[in-house]
Amino acid sequence: MLEVNRPLGLSTAERVRMLQQPWRLPVLLLRLLGCWAELVVGARRTVRTHGRPEVVLVGYMGHFDVVLARVLFPRSTVVLDHLVFAGDTATDRGAAGLKVRMLHLLDRLATRCADLVLTDTDEHRRMLRRPGRGVVVPVGAPQAWFDAAPAPVARHAGGSLRVVFFGLYTPLQGAPVIGAALAAAVAAGAPIQVTMVGTGQDLPATRRAMEGLGDVTWLEWVEPADLPALVASHDVCLGIFSSTPKGLRVVPNKVYQGLAAGCVVVTSDTRPQRDLLGEHVELVPPADPDALAARLVRLAESSDLAAARERATAGRASITPEVVVEPLLFALRTGGAR
Repeated sequence: MLEVNRPLGLSTAERVRMLQQPWRLPVLLLRLLGCWAELVVGARRTVRTHGRPEVVLVGYMGHFDVVLARVLFPRSTVVLDHLVFAGDTATDRGAAGLKVRMLHLLDRLATRCADLVLTDTDEHRRMLRRPGRGVVVPVGAPQAWFDAAPAPVARHAGGSLRVVFFGLYTPLQGAPVIGAALAAAVAAGAPIQVTMVGTGQDLPATRRAMEGLGDVTWLEWVEPADLPALVASHDVCLGIFSSTPKGLRVVPNKVYQGLAAGCVVVTSDTRPQRDLLGEHVELVPPADPDALAARLVRLAESSDLAAARERATAGRASITPEVVVEPLLFALRTGGAR
């Protein structure tokens, strides 16, 4: 595989913020044009050296880059990793009006430029104007998360249940539900040690819900290279718990990453999460802090935690990079790519 990559120099959060705040778009446009100029040079050099590629993969958040790929490689199979619908994400974060309509148009343009559109769930595939172009490829977890998983060690009797959450505190996450559930579990007598990683719009409400909890560590940021080891040092990794439309359609990265890191994963009982990982994760109703608290109280018992760990361990082999990419490889082979 050959790679032509010119980093935009903006984090995912910054790119999403620009899509939500149109007045920031001139900065994005200038950087984009500069990167495109370099990509054109790099792509032409690659074609001269290696010939026209059969398949061009445009990575995550490639809403604009897929247009350039279509122009540069009109006879190649263009594959777009469409993990995020821009309009859907903006709506989930409270945006409305003209800018949301513009973002929906951007989604439509991007997906029309691709021959194959990768989505993470079937619910997202059905959102495409042409669902037949969609291929469901679960997110899975990179090898670093598997490497971080410790050898299974039983928790000492009387030890605290170590629980971690990491995310952007958007409505999709349901972080206030997590806060209320943790407070209720501790009030019920469960020994729980909590690590909360990240910042975002729902952080203040989450902190208020957890006010007075003793054994809580709040971290605004953890370097991506350090995050797998941090998560792996916990017993339980929390997923998402909202009942928003987007929350009911996704399987978040942290569910795969927590499983790969050797944690028991507790997340919301939604159709995509149940269909993909239902036998291996602990499911509770969305937006139900009492149900989440009750599950955490049970997991604080060593026997329940051991059984949940066995279920989680059995699911790790299904989320490796080699396994999750198979639907894409099948679609490419079916289409004649070598």
